[in-house]
Amino acid sequence: MAQKQIYLDHAATTPVAPAVFRKMQPYFNQKYGNPSSIHGLGQTAAQAIEKARQQIAVFLNCLSEEIHFTAGATESDNWIIWGLVEKLRFQESINPHIITSAIEHKAILEPCQVLLKKGLIRLTILPVNSNGLVSLEDLKKAIKKDTRLVSIMYANSEIGTIQPISQIGQLIKKLNPKRKHPIIFHSDAVQAANYLDCSVDKLGLDSLSLSGHKVYGPKGVGLLYVKKGVKLSPLIRGGGQEKGVRSGTENVPGIIGLAEAVSRINQNNKELKKLRDKLITGVLRDINQVELNGSFKDRLPNNANFSFKGAEGESIVLSLSAKGVFTSTGSACASHSLSPSHVMLALGLSHEQAHASVRFTLGQQTTSQDIDYLLKILPGIIARLRKISGR
Repeated sequence: MAQKQIYLDHAATTPVAPAVFRKMQPYFNQKYGNPSSIHGLGQTAAQAIEKARQQIAVFLNCLSEEIHFTAGATESDNWIIWGLVEKLRFQESINPHIITSAIEHKAILEPCQVLLKKGLIRLTILPVNSNGLVSLEDLKKAIKKDTRLVSIMYANSEIGTIQPISQIGQLIKKLNPKRKHPIIFHSDAVQAANYLDCSVDKLGLDSLSLSGHKVYGPKGVGLLYVKKGVKLSPLIRGGGQEKGVRSGTENVPGIIGLAEAVSRINQNNKELKKLRDKLITGVLRDINQVELNGSFKDRLPNNANFSFKGAEGESIVLSLSAKGVFTSTGSACASHSLSPSHVMLALGLSHEQAHASVRFTLGQQTTSQDIDYLLKILPGIIARLRKISGR
């Protein structure tokens, strides 16, 4: 009999929904034309891309022309930073001031650090409290005359903490009319899209990043929303696709899949939150010396992250995998690094506590029986690993 398999790593990636896969299939071997070609097959592909752009614009409550397709959110995040800095240096010969937070994805933090080392920007990295929340007061104090970009993640991929994006948007909207140069407000909404309102108008956003494979769509495709009037230099240059701002032959099946996945998002999270709360309650009840990382209140409905004192996170993940439960120690994008999670350290955790953390992220297929099985096997795994470590 095959071992039961339970996937609790939906923050790392999600399975492609069957309806999404079906929608994509014709664009691999039937409607396979290059969208730049002027013949019928090419124009069929081009029209499909524009329809996809319109579908996503409805979800984001923006203009279709404000949607730019990319290879994923890492490219989108890099583009908003590099593209804005390059444009400002070319137009105004300035080194702008950028504000971000200590728990952003590395796709935001790394470009900022590179630009800082090159002397091309000034940078403020806002701290977070023990729940992973940015302070509006800290942000307000950090804004300077030359601040041109604020980038704050909508919801964190490791601890699920939801930032007060609409309040930040209101603050920036209030400040901008009094400024010589407006502040551009960007958010990486990759983890939020499945669960939270992503209307860019309501949130007060000028730019937003999304990724297909976190919303039951395909890997290798994403988008950057850029509000009309915001100017960025291209990150990738070449044939001038995407109206000249993002070159490279479009990933037509991926774009179709992304649009279909986004159009199928159902943000009724009541049952998912019940399962998450069952998991959190059970772990805190059945296992001693365990801490929930992040906010309980301001948290994605599918996320639970714990630190298990005396047990190493990677060993927990491997032990669970051997029993058919798949989870992670944190961001899958940084899973090859031996360094403790920068997110956990930003919360004030020690290196030892950070290394003892495990993230469980539930999804559409998660059942109450799955949580029962996890709660049945997890206490024994933690006890065994603690005994081995002698802690």
